[in-house]
Order: sequence, then structure tokens, then C-alpha cells
Amino acid sequence: MSGCFSYTASRDRLYRYNFRRSGLRSVTGDLGDGTLMHCWVPRKKKDLGSSRPALVLVHGFGANAMWQYADVLRHFTSRFNVYVPDLVFFGRSYTSRPERTVSFQARCVKDMMERFGVTRMSLVGISYGGFVGYQVAAEFPDAIERLVLCCAGVCLEEKDLKEGLFRVSSLDEAAEILMPQTPRKLRQLMRLSFVKPTRGVPNCFLSDFIHVMCSEYVREKKELIQALLKDRRLSDLPRITQPTLVIWGEQDQVFPLELGYRLKRHIGEGAEMVVIKNAGHAVNLEKPKEFIKHLKLFLLH
Repeated sequence: MSGCFSYTASRDRLYRYNFRRSGLRSVTGDLGDGTLMHCWVPRKKKDLGSSRPALVLVHGFGANAMWQYADVLRHFTSRFNVYVPDLVFFGRSYTSRPERTVSFQARCVKDMMERFGVTRMSLVGISYGGFVGYQVAAEFPDAIERLVLCCAGVCLEEKDLKEGLFRVSSLDEAAEILMPQTPRKLRQLMRLSFVKPTRGVPNCFLSDFIHVMCSEYVREKKELIQALLKDRRLSDLPRITQPTLVIWGEQDQVFPLELGYRLKRHIGEGAEMVVIKNAGHAVNLEKPKEFIKHLKLFLLH
């Protein structure tokens, strides 16, 4: 596929153009100790650290940040300074350090924002990005003003895997689906992520997507998943006090809806919850208008 037309690479370039058109620019920051983090930031340097509120959009597993937030940007760039980082081992972000924990990802996000003068922010985290966002809120409570957690199974426990809460029965199986290396596995991920996945996509298109988006840092991403679940217990999860919106797809097959209710109960009165009908795990892509509507109601309140 590398010698032929790549639909995936072309779409990636289109997203890049749209991000620039929305007033953002691409920056890679050296956080030291072998860690580089890529982030989309306001193009006008005078906006960095200005009085306008900051909004940080954190992606989940998948392609890169652009693919998950392409439809969101234009709705918020007029009211916020928007920052869209690539988490470590996604997009253009990388580390030579051995850390694979959510806490490490959270510190990288916080350090990157401080480089642009951002000390207080609202944060939206999708799936794995929600784990990271929750950790930022827990470790740096003064930094988070409002928090949105979308289909983020933050309250899962390692025992949930053994007790059959998920459609997969092992970490290895989960990793094979979340980082598909064959068209068959990518189709399986699509079936788990969408209520109505696109059907009839030729294998050549799926192979192209895998080649462009899923071929780097495969081992490191497996280690991220392992670190996410190992010895995880709800009793160890710190409580947060920031106003929080929990958004969930009613038919989420990756992180079942029960985890959303569990998260709402764990946070308590500071959380409100929205369940979007006829949507799965990729609720931001499957129901973008409803997703954006709820973001606006919460973030612009």
C-alpha cells in the first residue's frame, strides 16, 4: 500500500488542514529525559496563556488526536484557547523512559500545558484519554476547572476481566483488538465501537489504515494497556471534586454502561451523567451532534 494512493494518509492531511484552518499550529515539545510530546496549540502566540479559558482535548486509543476531535474544534475555538495533545506513543509523541502508567501520561500533559503558560484548564478525555484526564484531576486538582469523561472505564477493576464484564477475556485479546494488525481484527474493533459499523469496506482500505495508523509503537501500546489494568481496584481510585460530566454510549461494548454508572457513583454529587441512545463506544464519532451539544451545555455553562 505504501507505493499506491493512501486514502488514510489523504484523510490525515485533510484533518491537518482543518486543524490549521481552525487557528491551531503543530508543536512538538521536549519534556526532557527522552520524552517528546506533540500538541496542537493556538497559532497566535499572544493567545498562549492569555485570559481566555483553556480547553484541552485528550484522545483515546485509535489513530491520533486529529481523527477523534476533527468535528469538535470549530465549536470551541472562538470561546477557548484549545490544545490537542498526542499522548505518549500516539501521533508524534514518544518517550525512551520505561514508564507506561496513566500517571506518567497525566504528568506529560500537565508539563506540556505549563510550557504554554496554562495552569488551569477544562479537559475532555475520550476512553483512554478519560483515564488520563481523571488522573490529571486527581494529581493536580487546582489545574482542572471542569472535566468531561467520555466512555472512560476509569472505575474498572482487574477482576472485571475475569468475571466476564467485557467482551474480551484477556489483556492479550484486548490488545489485539485495540491495536489491530489485520483487517479481520480491525473489523472486530469496528463492530465493538459502533452500533452500526460501516459494512462492505474492502480489505485494501482496512490494510491501508493499519499501515498508516496502527503500525508504530505496537509493543509500547500493549504495555500501556497492561499498566492500565494491572492490580486495578476501585478502592484505590482517588476521588475528585471538580464538576464532571460523564458521557456514555448506551450500547458501549468496550466499556459497558455499568462502568459509567459506577463512575458517577464514585465521583458523587460533583458528577452529572448523560447516556446517548443508539451509540456505542465511539459515541463522539457516531453521534457527533449530540456529543457536541452536551459538551457545550457543560463547558459553556
